[in-house]
Amino acid sequence: MSDQQNSQLADYISRQIDEQNGIDFATFMGLCLYHPDQGYYMKDRVRIGKQGDFFTSSSVHALFGSLISAQIRQMWELMGQGVFTVVEQGAGDGHLAADILDCLRDEAAELYENLSYRIVEISPDNRRRQAERLISHLERVTWCAEEELAPFTGCFLSNELIDAMPIHVVERRNGGFQELFVVKTEDGSFGEELRPDCGMLQDYFDWLGQAPCEGNRGEANLAAIDWMKKVAAKLEKGFVLTIDYGYPAEELYAPFRRNGTVMCYHKHSSNEDPYRLVGEQDITAHVDFTALQKAGAEVGLQPLYFGEQYQFLMALGFLERLMQLQASTSDQREAAALRMTLKNLIMPDQGMGSMFKMLVQGKGVGSPELLCQRKIADIPIPGI
Repeated sequence: MSDQQNSQLADYISRQIDEQNGIDFATFMGLCLYHPDQGYYMKDRVRIGKQGDFFTSSSVHALFGSLISAQIRQMWELMGQGVFTVVEQGAGDGHLAADILDCLRDEAAELYENLSYRIVEISPDNRRRQAERLISHLERVTWCAEEELAPFTGCFLSNELIDAMPIHVVERRNGGFQELFVVKTEDGSFGEELRPDCGMLQDYFDWLGQAPCEGNRGEANLAAIDWMKKVAAKLEKGFVLTIDYGYPAEELYAPFRRNGTVMCYHKHSSNEDPYRLVGEQDITAHVDFTALQKAGAEVGLQPLYFGEQYQFLMALGFLERLMQLQASTSDQREAAALRMTLKNLIMPDQGMGSMFKMLVQGKGVGSPELLCQRKIADIPIPGI
């Protein structure tokens, strides 16, 4: 993996800036991540895990996927135990899909036999990695592009998809909004310029009912709103499970968050400079879960659950699974290492436990009591 930027991609972006007299940040981010040949997610590279740039919850341990499978299993039961489709968009290297399918095959054979697992994936490199990892489940798995996805009944699943959607960056000035454009400086490098909003972003924040404070920067993920509408149009009946890091709008645009949430990741180091290592680092922004719920409600998706990852996983049986895993090894050092690894999934302060949020929405399913809604106080402690 290079510590230098992708010169071919940087040159292409530079030409786009020249031709268009600057490009908005959403266009810049989209090219950095998804240019068909040179984008970060499109080229052959290791992105996830120790050899990559970042970890995801599913890459930490298979326990994460097994707990997700428990919620999917209940969703299937609530919908009558018939033919059921799981659609996962942006499945990375296939870790989560493999862990879900492994668990369902071993613990829910009837569901597994009635299951179709569709992966919506634009990255040829990711498709290849997914196919290799899912070799034992190929009878259950198909791949398609977003526009090829057929209407379905079941569950639409995404894990760290929305944070990598290209976002518009704005700054609040004199009560209005200035949009950030990427331009070229005198030495030819990439720089920033604020330009008056054409009205699109003002409309967005008026719709949302929240906005960055005066003098602060923030993001508007217009692509996520369009995505939510597309998901609702394809889902005939069932659930949408969205896993990502972010906040409700009130917290996302809190006064202390002066510079927004744009972050970049390269070799497990983070930085706030999207203009270095072009095409060689991930670029993300925190998800606005208020916007997702509001957009979903407008197209028939009822919010059923919203909470932090540690609450979600505990409700689905994290402690029971942990005890089972520990009982399967007699090596105390191995058991201790397992506990330390899995703590990352639920630690509220230093791990992923409170950083990541879980949103469940439903369409045509009423208001069921989901497993993930169990209160921590009501969860039995194994062995007690």
